[in-house]
Amino acid sequence: MIRTVIQQMRIRQWTKNFVVFAGVIFAHEFLDPVELARAASGFLSFCLLASAVYALNDLIDLPFDRVHPKKRSRPLPSGRISPAGAVVLLVLLAGTGGAIALFLGTGFAAIAGGYLLLNVAYTLRLKRVVMLDVLAISIGFVLRAVAGVALLTEPVSLSPWLLLCTFFLALFLAVSKRRHERTLLQDQAELHRKTLAEYPPELVDQMIPVVTAATVISYSIYTVAPGTIERVGGADLVYTVPFVIFGVFRYLYVVFRKLEGGSPSETLLTDAPTLVNVLLWLSCVLYILYIPR
Repeated sequence: MIRTVIQQMRIRQWTKNFVVFAGVIFAHEFLDPVELARAASGFLSFCLLASAVYALNDLIDLPFDRVHPKKRSRPLPSGRISPAGAVVLLVLLAGTGGAIALFLGTGFAAIAGGYLLLNVAYTLRLKRVVMLDVLAISIGFVLRAVAGVALLTEPVSLSPWLLLCTFFLALFLAVSKRRHERTLLQDQAELHRKTLAEYPPELVDQMIPVVTAATVISYSIYTVAPGTIERVGGADLVYTVPFVIFGVFRYLYVVFRKLEGGSPSETLLTDAPTLVNVLLWLSCVLYILYIPR
């Protein structure tokens, strides 16, 4: 039962919430134990709220997930957790995540509440509205980044270019996921989600280059923006751009060549080149920001 509950919480998906740490990292507070503890607590709050939304989503999509070749093995569609049990889990997760958010401050709690409302709206309606579905996912990532800044005891502001990069990267992953779903489900795509019929492969294949370019360009501009140079003490972050380019290209390879990419979190954990690249990028960022030269 414990293993089933953990599977229902989709802990692998928690990797998305590491965006919360962007604030403490880029504000040069990563080595401060108090700030790091607050960031970790905020991360946990978002994880619990996200798992609550996953339970709600699985309850609503139960008949559709049963026809999905992969999702039908999840605890709810497979019958290992009853709908009533999922409701109890949902309430516990949302209550605990909300309590942690309130403990961390009203500013953070307001952003976390907005994130929860956005995801509930996505689950109930927005995911059935073409284009708004992928935009809602992207805004959710931006809220995570903003929440990470709200956790800091000394207020700072994230670069708008970094927020734009977060938005476009999330949009890139969301659009790539739509392509994977169309490829995987083919003629049964509409049975799983009606909006998938509004994402023909030729449309998605034109959207992907746009968000790919926007992601790389916005991050590149961030590394050389005047505010970044002033905060870092130089333009050394520009040397991390190749890692971002490789990461985007590798994900495109996974989507188009390996016909995967339906879950960015699983790709990160199972695709060795992607995982190594992310760790190298993070190591370089920490070195540039925290090692005196």
